Amino acid sequence: MNPDIFCFADYPCHTVVTDILKAPPEDDNREIATWKSLDLIETLLRLSELGQYEQVKQLFNFPIKHCPDMLVLALLQINPTWHTLRHELISTLMPIFLGNHPNSAIILHYAWHGQGQSPSIRQLIMHAMAEWYMRGEQYDQAKLSRILDVAQDLKALSMLLNGTPFAFVIDLAALASRREYLKLDKWLTDKIREHGEPFIQACVTFLKRRCPSIMGGLAPEKEQPKSAQLPPETLATMLACLQACAGSVSQELSETILTMVANCGNVMNKARQPPPGVMPKVRAPSTSSIETMSPVQIDPLSGMASLTIGGSAASLTPSMQGFTTNLSSAFNTPQSPAKAFPPLSTPNQTTPFSGISGLPSQLPGSLGTGSLSGMGTGGLALPTVNTDPFGQRKMSTSGLNPQTFQQSKMKPSDLSQVWPEANQHFSKEIDDEANSYFQRIYNHPPHPTMSVDEVLEMLQRFKDSSIKREREVFNCMLRNLFEEYRFFPQYPDKELHITACLFGGIIEKGLVTYMALGLALRYVLEALRKPFDSKMYYFGIAALDRFKNRLKDYPQYCQHLASIGHFLQFPHHLQEYIEYGQQSRDPPVKMQGSITTPGSIALAQAQAQAQAQNKTPLTRQVSAIVTTSTTTTVTKATTVTRPSGVSFKKDVPPSINTTNIETLLVATDQAERIVEPPENIQEKVAFIFNNLSQSNMTQKVEELKETVKDEFMPWVSQYLVMKRVSIEPNFHSLYSNFMDTLKNSEFNKMVLTETYRNIKVLLTSDKAAANFSDRSLLKNLGHWLGMITLAKNKPILHIDLDVKSLLLEAYVKGQQEMLYVVPFVAKVLESSVRSMVFRPPNPWTMAIMNVLAELHQEHDLKLNLKFEIEVLCKNLALDINDLKPGTLLKDKEKLTNLEEQLSAPKRESKIPEELPVVVTTAAPVTPATTTTCTSTVPPQPQFSYHDINVYSLAALAPHITVNPNIPLFQAHPQLKSYVRQAIERAVQELVHPVVDRSIKIAMTTCEQIVRKDFALDSEESRMRVAAHHMMRNLTAGMAMITCREPLLMSIATNLKNNFATALRTASPQQREMMEQAAAQIAQDNCELACCFIQKTAVEKAGPEMDKRLATEFELRKHARQEGRRYCDPVVLTYQAERMPEQIRLKVGGVDPKQLAVYEEFARNIPGFLPSNDISQPTGFLAKPMQQAWATDDIAQIYDKCITELEQHLHAIPPTLAMNPQTQALRNLLEAVVMARNSRDAIAALGLLQKAVEGLLDATSGADPDLLLRYRECHLLVLKALQDGRAYGSQWCNNKITRCLIECRDEYKYNVDAVELLIRHHLVNMQQYDIHLAQSMENGLNYMAVAFAMQLVKFLLVDERSISHVTEADLFNTIETLMRISAHSRGNAPEGLPQLMDLLRANYEAMMDRAHGGPNFMMHSGISQASEYDDPPGLREKAEYLLREWVNLYHSAAAGRDSTKAFSAFVGQMHQQGILKTDDLITRFFRLCTEMCVEISYRAQQEQQHNPTANPTMIRAKCYHNLDAFVRLIALLVKHSGEATNTVTKINLLNKVLGIVVGVLLQDHEVRQSEFQQLPYHRIFIMLLLELNAPEHVLETINFQTLTAFCNTFHILRPTKAPGFVYAWLELISHRIFIARMLAHTPQQKGWPMYAQLLIDLFKFLAPYLRNVELTKPMQILYKGTLRVLLVLLHDFPEFLCDYHYGFCDVIPPNCIQLRNLILSAFPRNMRLPDPFTPNLKVDMLSEINIAPRILTNFTGVMPPQFKKDLDSYLKTRSPVTFLSELRSNLQVSNEPGNRYNIQLINALVLYVGTQAIAHIHNKGSTPSMSTITHSAHMDIFQNLAVDLDTEGRYLFLNAIANQLRYPNSHTHYFSCTMLYLFAEANTEAIQEQITRVLLERLIVNRPHPWGLLITFIELIKNPAFKFWNHEFVHCAPEIEKLQLIPLSKYLTRAPGCSSL
Repeated sequence: MNPDIFCFADYPCHTVVTDILKAPPEDDNREIATWKSLDLIETLLRLSELGQYEQVKQLFNFPIKHCPDMLVLALLQINPTWHTLRHELISTLMPIFLGNHPNSAIILHYAWHGQGQSPSIRQLIMHAMAEWYMRGEQYDQAKLSRILDVAQDLKALSMLLNGTPFAFVIDLAALASRREYLKLDKWLTDKIREHGEPFIQACVTFLKRRCPSIMGGLAPEKEQPKSAQLPPETLATMLACLQACAGSVSQELSETILTMVANCGNVMNKARQPPPGVMPKVRAPSTSSIETMSPVQIDPLSGMASLTIGGSAASLTPSMQGFTTNLSSAFNTPQSPAKAFPPLSTPNQTTPFSGISGLPSQLPGSLGTGSLSGMGTGGLALPTVNTDPFGQRKMSTSGLNPQTFQQSKMKPSDLSQVWPEANQHFSKEIDDEANSYFQRIYNHPPHPTMSVDEVLEMLQRFKDSSIKREREVFNCMLRNLFEEYRFFPQYPDKELHITACLFGGIIEKGLVTYMALGLALRYVLEALRKPFDSKMYYFGIAALDRFKNRLKDYPQYCQHLASIGHFLQFPHHLQEYIEYGQQSRDPPVKMQGSITTPGSIALAQAQAQAQAQNKTPLTRQVSAIVTTSTTTTVTKATTVTRPSGVSFKKDVPPSINTTNIETLLVATDQAERIVEPPENIQEKVAFIFNNLSQSNMTQKVEELKETVKDEFMPWVSQYLVMKRVSIEPNFHSLYSNFMDTLKNSEFNKMVLTETYRNIKVLLTSDKAAANFSDRSLLKNLGHWLGMITLAKNKPILHIDLDVKSLLLEAYVKGQQEMLYVVPFVAKVLESSVRSMVFRPPNPWTMAIMNVLAELHQEHDLKLNLKFEIEVLCKNLALDINDLKPGTLLKDKEKLTNLEEQLSAPKRESKIPEELPVVVTTAAPVTPATTTTCTSTVPPQPQFSYHDINVYSLAALAPHITVNPNIPLFQAHPQLKSYVRQAIERAVQELVHPVVDRSIKIAMTTCEQIVRKDFALDSEESRMRVAAHHMMRNLTAGMAMITCREPLLMSIATNLKNNFATALRTASPQQREMMEQAAAQIAQDNCELACCFIQKTAVEKAGPEMDKRLATEFELRKHARQEGRRYCDPVVLTYQAERMPEQIRLKVGGVDPKQLAVYEEFARNIPGFLPSNDISQPTGFLAKPMQQAWATDDIAQIYDKCITELEQHLHAIPPTLAMNPQTQALRNLLEAVVMARNSRDAIAALGLLQKAVEGLLDATSGADPDLLLRYRECHLLVLKALQDGRAYGSQWCNNKITRCLIECRDEYKYNVDAVELLIRHHLVNMQQYDIHLAQSMENGLNYMAVAFAMQLVKFLLVDERSISHVTEADLFNTIETLMRISAHSRGNAPEGLPQLMDLLRANYEAMMDRAHGGPNFMMHSGISQASEYDDPPGLREKAEYLLREWVNLYHSAAAGRDSTKAFSAFVGQMHQQGILKTDDLITRFFRLCTEMCVEISYRAQQEQQHNPTANPTMIRAKCYHNLDAFVRLIALLVKHSGEATNTVTKINLLNKVLGIVVGVLLQDHEVRQSEFQQLPYHRIFIMLLLELNAPEHVLETINFQTLTAFCNTFHILRPTKAPGFVYAWLELISHRIFIARMLAHTPQQKGWPMYAQLLIDLFKFLAPYLRNVELTKPMQILYKGTLRVLLVLLHDFPEFLCDYHYGFCDVIPPNCIQLRNLILSAFPRNMRLPDPFTPNLKVDMLSEINIAPRILTNFTGVMPPQFKKDLDSYLKTRSPVTFLSELRSNLQVSNEPGNRYNIQLINALVLYVGTQAIAHIHNKGSTPSMSTITHSAHMDIFQNLAVDLDTEGRYLFLNAIANQLRYPNSHTHYFSCTMLYLFAEANTEAIQEQITRVLLERLIVNRPHPWGLLITFIELIKNPAFKFWNHEFVHCAPEIEKLQLIPLSKYLTRAPGCSSL
C-alpha cells in the first residue's frame, strides 16, 4: 500500500525511541516512517508464530535494507517475549553493525548494555560476531580486528573469550594478546584446564591453518598475506603451552604437537637462511603491504572521505568509524606508520590523480612507499623457542612491526650492499656464538653478563683479528644488530636503552665504515625524527649521547640533526655538541648531561630492585652506562664547571615577584603583638571586608560593630592596613568610605598609626633591587595615607613623616632608595588634588613639588621615576616647567642634620671565589684539591643543606663521586656498580644509632638554654624558631663528629669485600689496586654520607624539640587568650635578684645580641655550606647558596619559584604552622628544591604530579586565606614548569591532563581544582573531554556524571569569564550527558535534564545532534587549530603549496571556475603527501589559514608605517591570498567524495570552518586589542558566497552548509569573541545569508538557528544597554542592530512574530524602541484595522480568536516543582500557599535592579495567559472584560500587581505589554487584563505604573505595536476607567496634551523610523 495514503506513523502508537542515533532515519521517507511503530512490529512477530513465518519474514526485508538501525532498536524495545523470528532478525542485523554503519557503536552499546535487555541478546551478538568472522572469505583478519575493537568498546572481551566456537575464540585471543589486552599463556593454560582435549585439538587446527609450514611440509605456493601470518611470539607461546600438556592427550594429537615444536625453530629462523635481502619473493617497496593485509574491499570514497573515519576522528570516538577497517585496526600497533611523516616525493605513486575521484585518503591503499616487514623475521632469534633471547621481550610487545626504511631507496632487509662480507652464509655455530653475546648483554645475574663496553672491546678485537672465526662472529653480530633495527620499537624500555648504548658505541669506536656507517647514522637520525617522548626518540638520544664526541667529524650530519622540529627539546648538552659539530669542533666546555630516558630509568629501577632484594647487581654494564655518560671534564681546578642543561645565553635576571606582605608580617612579628580576637571573629571580619561594597556599606558597618568589641579594634586596624589596604589599591576609596561610615575617631587614629608604622617598616627594610613587592606595598600605603589625611584636609605631621627630608635622604643614599621613595611620595601627594586645603598652590605641597622638580632635573635619574613625577604633575594640573626647583638636594648643612628615616641597605657578603667547585650532575666530580683531605683535618663542606634529600637512600645516588682515573676501574669498569651499594650499606648501618645519640645529647642542652633565654618572652613562635636553629646546629655537629670516622672505615670495608667477591682470584697487584680504590672512594664520598646522616638527624630533631617545648608554647597561647602577657614568675624573681644588670633578662622580647647567636646557629650548620638566610621560619630548609656556576634558564625559573614559595610560607600566621596544608606546602617546596637540583624531566614530572595532586586534594574546610595561598602556591609551580624556557605549555598541559585522568577516584572529582587548572590554561581540553565522556560509562559511574554536570555548568552555563573555553572543548562530555539524559527515562541524575535544557537554550538551536558527524568535525577542527606539534617540514610544504595555488588561481589560463588549475594542484598535493591522512589534511588547512592571516596582518602593518598608502590597495593585497584560499576550500568541498555523497562534503566543510574558528579564537586571545577582523571576515563571506552559488551539487547540500555557517557564527558569538563583533554582525545580516536562512530554506528550518544568532547579539548588547554605557563602538553596534531588525520587520515580519518572546526575554526592560520594533511585526497577509477608528469593536475582528504561533519553549525556565504547583493552582486553587509564596519564588536577590528572575516572570505571565484563554474557550466564551474575571488565572495576576514591589511590578506589567501585538487571542486577552488591573487597582501607584508602561512605549519613535495603541486608546477614552480623574495625569505636560490633541495626531508628530 502506498505509504502516502496509509502510514502507521500517522496514527497513535508506541514509537521506536531513536534519539540515541547519531544518524537517524530520514524523517520525510514515509516508507521508513511505517516501521517506527512498535505495535506493528510486535503484531508481525506474533503473526510469525501463527503459521505466517515466511510471509512475515519477507515483509522485514525492507527495513533490513533501508533502516536496520531503527529495526534493531524496535526489536530490542518491544515486549521481551522471545520469538523465533526476533532471534533470527537480530542475528541477521548484527553483522551490519559490525561493519561500517554510522550507528554501529550506538546500536551495539545499546544492545549489550541497555537496561532490561535479556542476557540472550549478548549470546546472539557473540554468535553473530563469530559467524560474521568465519563465513564468506574465511578468517578475515580485518574483520577480527573490528570485532576486537567492538569487544573492547563494549567491555565484552572476557565474555567473548569464554564462548565458542574455539576456532574463532583462539584467533581473537591471539590478536588480543598482540595488543596486550590479555596474557596469552595464562589464558591458554586456563582454557586447556577447563575444556581439555577438544580445546587442544582446536589450537592445533588453528596453528595448522595460520602457519601451514609448522607441519614441516613445503611452503604453500600462494604466500599468505602478512596480516594472516602468525607472529613468532604468539607461535612460541602457543607451542610452549601445548608442549606442556602433550603427555595428557591422545597419541596422535601428542605426535602432532611434538612435530610442530620440532619444526618451530625452522619457521621462526627461516629469514636467516638465506638472509632476508637475498630472498627471491621480496615485494617491491613501492607496494603497500597493507593491501594484502586487508582483503575486505573498501568502497573507494575519494578525496576527503576519510574525514568520517580519519586518524583523529577514529581514535577519539570509536563510534565515528565509518569503515570496516581503519588504520588502528589494520596495523594493530600503538604507533602506526601512517603517523610517520611521509617522504617528500612518492616516486612509485600507485594511485595517480585522475580527476577528483582519485584523491587518496587515509585508506589502506595510500600509505606511502614502505613495506611492512615480516613478523619477527630477521630478529636475533635462536633456532629453538626456549633459548630465543628476544622471545621474552617480543611476547610482551604489540603486533605487527612498523614499516622501516620509509625513506630508504633500498629494500629494507637487503644488507648485502652494506656488508659484502655479510652476504655469506654463517654456520649455526657462528650464529649461536654471536647470539650468545647478545644474550649476555641483556641477561640478569646470576646468568653470565657482559657490559656494553666489554662487548665493544670484544668487537674491536674480533674486527681486526687474524682468526677467521672471530671475524665471522663480528660480521654476524653486526649484521644481526642492523637487521634487528626494524624491531626496536617493540623492545621494552630497559633493553632498548642498552641496545642504544651498543649502537652508539659501534659508531663511537669506529667499528663500521663507509656505507654501514652511513646506515647506522641514518638509523639514529630516523629515530630522532620520531615524535618527542616516543620510544625510538629515546633510542636515538641514548645512541647519540654515546657517540657525541664523534659529531665534530660529521658537520653535514649535525645540520640534519639541528633541522629536526623538536631539536630544542634535546638534552642541552647534546644541543651544544650538535651546534659546535656543524662547525667541525667540540664545545669549549665538554659538558656531560645525564640522559634520562624511560630505558635509563628502567635500568636504575631494576638495579635498585635487585639491591633491595639483596641480590647481586642487575647487570655490570648498568653503572657503566650511567657513569660513562656523566663524567665531567675539569680543565683547571678553578674552572667553573657548568651542569647539564646549561645554555650559553646570558643569565636573565629573576622575574618580578608578586606583591606579598611578608616584610610587614615579619616586622609585625617582631613588634609588640596586639590582642588578637578569637579565630571565628577573625573569619567574620575577613568575610565582612570580602563582601564589602558601596551598596551594602551601612549594613557591613553595623555587622562590624556587632561582631568586634572595642578591645579588638586595634587588631581590626592592623588587619585593614596590612591585609587589605597594602595589597588592594583598587578598594582604597571603599575602605575610606567605610571608615567615614563607621564614625569612630579612635579607630581612625589607630588606622593612621598603623599606616605610619607599616610605612616605616617598609622604608627601613632591605631595599634589594628585585624587591618589587615591598615597593608596591609602599606605593599602596602612600596612596592610602594621602587618602585618609590630605584628601580629608588633615595634615601629615612632621613628627610622623618628614616628606622633604625623606626625599633628600633617598637622593643621598642612591638609586635603590629613590625607587622606593619617589613613587611613594607621588602617591601621597596625588590625594592633595581632592583637598580644599592641600591642593596646589598650598605652600607645603608646592615645597615638596619643587623638590621633586629638582630631582626631575637630575640627568641620571631613572626614566620611570621621571615618569612618576610627570604623571603626578598632570594629576595636580601643574606644568613641570612652571615649578621652581630649589637647591635642597645640594644643601650640605641639611644633610648633616638629617634625621635618618631610611636604614642603610644591607650588603650581601660575597662568596669567596676559592670555594671548591661542586657539580651536581648525575655523578659529581670533585676537583683534585678536595681529595687530598685526610680524616684528621676538618673537611671543607661541599653541600648546601638543601642539596641533600633524605627521604630515601636512593637520593644519595646523584651525588656519589667516582673518579674515572682510579686504576682498578680502568681495568675492571664493571666494579663501579658496587660503589653505590657500599656507600648506602655504610649509611644504613650507622644512621639509626648516630641519629638517636646525637638527638639525645643535643636535645637536653638545647632545651635548657632555650627555656632559660626565652623565659620572659611571651611570643612562642620566636622561641620555637630559636629552638629549631640551635637544635639543628647542635644535632648536626654532634652527628658529624660521631659518624665521620666510622663512615670512612665502613665504606672502605664494604667496598673491599664487594671487590673481593667480584674478583675471587685476585693477584697481589689487583688487591693493592682494590685497597687504593676503596680508600679513595671512601675519602671522596665520606662527606656526602656524613651530610646525609646529619640531615636525617636534623629533620628528626625538629618535631622532637617541639614535643619537649609543647607545654611552654601552650602556656604562652593560653596567656594571650586571656588577654595577658606571659612571663615565668620564678625566672623573673631569679633574674631580678641574682643577675647583674648587663646580662639580666628583661620582660618582653629577647635582647638582639642574644638573638644574633641563634641567627648564627641558623646561618652555619656544621658540615654544610653557610646559608645567607637568617630569618627562616621553623623547620624550613635553608635557601640555596649562591652557586659557584652560572645558572641556566630552568634553574632561574626554579629559584624564582622557591623564593615565591618561601615568601608565601613566611606569610602564613604562626597559628597555622602545624596545619596539614602548611605542611603540604613545605613538602611542595622540598620537591621544587629537588627538581631544581636534578633539573631533569623526571624530577619535573614528579613535581608536576605533586602539584596537581596537591590541588586536587585541597578541601575548602581549611582556613580561607590559607586555602587561597595553598592554591596560589601550587599554581605558581605549575606555571613555572609551563614557562617556555622550562618545559613549555604543550608538555606541561599534556602531563597535567594525564595526572587528572590517572589520579585516584577519591580526589579525582574536585571540580574547583579542575576549573582552576582550566582557567589558567593548564589542561589539554581535547584529551580531558574524551576521558570525561568515557569515565561516565554511559551513566553507570554516578560520581563522574555529577562531576561532569558541575564542570559543564561552571564552564558553559555560568560562563565564569573563562572565555577561552567553548562548547567545542567539552563536545564529547555534553554529547554523553545528553545521551544519558535521553536514555534514563525518568531516572536521570538529579538536575541533569534541567542542565541539558539550559545547554539547549544556549547552544542546541545550533546543534542538531542527530547529525553528529558534521558537529564532531567542526569541534575537532576547533580543537586541532591549537595543536602546533607539526611534523618537520610540513609548514614549508604548506607554504609552497599555498603559493603555488595562489599563482595558479590568479593566472590568466586558470579561467573563472579554476577547475583546470584545481586538477593540476590536487596532483601536487598528492605528490607532497598532504592527502595521505586526515591529520595532514587538517594541519594543511590550519597552516594555510594562519599564513593567510599573517599576510593580512603584515599588509595592515605596512599601512600603519606608511599612512599615505592606499587602503584599497592594502585590502586588495590581503584579498589576493584570502580569495584564492577560499576558492580552494570551495573546490575541495564540491569535488570531495562522489557527486552523490553529501556526507563527505559536509564533513570537510565543517572541519575547515572549525579550523578557521579555532585559529580566530586563538588569535583573538593572544593579540587581544591588536586583533584584526578583516582576514576572517573575508574568508567567511567569500566562502558563504562560493557555497551558495547556483550549482546543482551545492544546492543539494545547501541546508547542511547553512547549518555549518550558523554553528560557526554561534561559536564566534560576540560574548566569546568581542573583537570580531562588527564583522560578525555584517556576516549574519548579509543579504544572501538572511535570504537563504529565512526565505529559501524549506519548512522554515533555518528560522530557529537564525533566531539563536539574534539572541546571541542581544545577550551581548544587554549589559551595555541596561547600564546605558553606550560608548562610540557600542553606539555603532546598536545602530547596526536596529538596522538589521528594520530589514527583518520589512521583509520577514512573520519571523519576528514567531520568535518575539525569545527576543524580548533577553532585551533589557529599558530598551523600549528596540522591543517596539519586534512587537510591531505582523503577518504580511493581514491588514491591520486602524486603531483610531471610532467605536472599533476589537472582539468582532475575525483574527482576534486565533492564537499566534510562539516558537520559543517558554516553560523550560520554570523549575519543575514550581510548574507543578502552578498547574495545580490553576486547576484547583491549591496549594493555598502558592499565592503567598509567589513573590519569593520570583525574587533572586536583594540587590536593587537585579532582584527578580525576569525570564521566570515573562514565562509565568505568558503561560498563565495561554491557560486562561484555553479555559475561557473551553467554557464556550471568548476573552472580554467580563469573562476574564474571578478565575485562578486572574488571582495570580492581581496578586502580582498588589504584592510585588515597584521593581517587580514594573517587570510584571512589561511582560503583559510584551504580548500587546497584532490582532490575535493573546493581544486581546492581555489587553483586557491590563485594563482590568487598572480598573481594579487598590492604589493609585499601580495605575500610575500601568500608565507609565504603556506610555513610555508610545512616546518613542515609531513603529508602535497595534495592541499597545488599542489598549491605551481604550484606557484614555473609556470613561469607565476615569483616567483623567487621577492626580498623576497632571504631573507631566505630555500626558495633559493627550486630553487636548487627538492621540493619532500626537503620535504622528513623533519622528518616524527614518531617523534610525
